[in-house]
Amino acid sequence: MHQDWSVDLEHNEYEYDKNLIIVDGIKAVEETAPGYYVNLVTASNFGNPDEYLTPLLIERFGKTIETKFIDQCGCGGYVLRVWKLK
Repeated sequence: MHQDWSVDLEHNEYEYDKNLIIVDGIKAVEETAPGYYVNLVTASNFGNPDEYLTPLLIERFGKTIETKFIDQCGCGGYVLRVWKLK
């Protein structure tokens, strides 16, 4: 994706499947072009994604990404921003 974008990992099957959030979150980062970011909007059921998703993203992508926890949405979900550097 050659633009900043957001992916909804918050509703439907994501509400009950943390593993699906992780798999599709990694896929979204892979699809993001260098120089852009993706907002991973995750289900509230699993808490702050900085605690369970960020370590896995760093393990997978290393220094090619930067992450920042943005906030909890008014709807209850969480936003984790991932910049693709390389």
